Order: sequence, then structure tokens, then C-alpha cells
Amino acid sequence: MDTQHTNLMLVDLLNEWDPFKIGDGNYDTEIADTLQSVQDLDEADKLARRIQSIYEFSFEEIIPLQECSKIAEQLLIIKNNRSCTF
Repeated sequence: MDTQHTNLMLVDLLNEWDPFKIGDGNYDTEIADTLQSVQDLDEADKLARRIQSIYEFSFEEIIPLQECSKIAEQLLIIKNNRSCTF
């Protein structure tokens, strides 16, 4: 799977997540920051905390870490599947 395809899958997953129930397409900035974090981090717990921080900064509301951990694990699975297909 190439990087572009992987990034599209990551974006789709993050759009579906919709942690604040405000609708698809309303998290562009947070998704961009999260995509960069997925590229930078390989540990689910660190990624979950980064995701929590990104969304808290934008919305001034904390997403429970457990929810961030679930999405972080799913994002890393997609990222790691890309590297396993070469």
C-alpha cells in the first residue's frame, strides 16, 4: 500500500470517528495534525495522548484517553499494514 493510499485510509478513519459529533469534514486541522503524529510516533499510548492534546487544543474539551487509545491503535494498524506490504 503506498503512502497516499495509507493517508486516505487514515483520513477516512478519523472522519468517521467524529469524537464531538459535529459531522464529517469539521476536523480538517485536527486530522492534519494527527496524520503528522501518526508518522512521528509508533507507540499507541504516546499517539493517544498526542491525539487527546490536539483535539483538546482545538475544542477546549478533553476526549477520554480510552477513546483516544482505541483510535490510536486503529491508526497504527493502518500505518503498519503499509510497511508490511513491501
